[in-house]
Amino acid sequence: MPAPSVSFSAVAALALILASASASDDIGEAKFAYTGPQGPSHWGSLSPTFAACAQGQRQSPVNIVKNATVLNKNLKALTRDYHPANATLVNNGINIGVIYEEEVGNLLVGGKNYSLKQMHWHSPSEHRIDGIQFPAELHLVHKASDDDFAVVAVLYAFGDPDPLISKIKKQLDELAKEDCDADDEEAHIPLGIFDPKQIKRNTRKYYRYAGSLTTPPCTENVTWNVLGKVRSISKEQVKALKAPLPADDKTNCRPLQPLNGRRIELYDELSDE
Repeated sequence: MPAPSVSFSAVAALALILASASASDDIGEAKFAYTGPQGPSHWGSLSPTFAACAQGQRQSPVNIVKNATVLNKNLKALTRDYHPANATLVNNGINIGVIYEEEVGNLLVGGKNYSLKQMHWHSPSEHRIDGIQFPAELHLVHKASDDDFAVVAVLYAFGDPDPLISKIKKQLDELAKEDCDADDEEAHIPLGIFDPKQIKRNTRKYYRYAGSLTTPPCTENVTWNVLGKVRSISKEQVKALKAPLPADDKTNCRPLQPLNGRRIELYDELSDE
């Protein structure tokens, strides 16, 4: 996160899975950043619990090459059931996200139920499609009872404002005024009852692969679902998502990781039977 690097005791305490997937889990006092000696190329050596960041064979994010994906007609549409719930907007020094303080809904993946825990943004995007990096990427982080994760990733191109971010513009502006540069500090802005219905649109196409958290400890227990439909975001909104982050570490995307033989499957509702 930052170049004042950030300690994660507070993040773990909140299940700030705000690092989780990008997601980090319980990672104690270890610190990491996106630049400098604690940047991505050094993550694997910062702590024994971060070893997978350097040694893992199923790391994320990846470049999705459309012509190399495999159409899997056994995949099902993503079944998401979300409802309004109490939420908090958080700047943990790595990214800006929304944490749900109560049950908000579920995602069904391969017959397994995952509960939505939080959502957060990266800018620019972590995943790429045919080598194209997008201005922003939203991660909807879901967690199962066995601690596995399923993440729905939404890519954004510049265009009209995103309705979801527009709903929290006032709070984003407030967050930018908070001082969270000190170690171990996070800034929290209550959102009250927050309705995530804007992110529950029908999904006609997505890419699925087995990967990892994109932040330390880079655990390889994530089923990634990257939506095929690219949504729009305004340049002002991207600036608003970056504004609360530390001045010298506002780019919060991990570099691409090798596939190492993994295949990326495609769900396409409109494919020929």
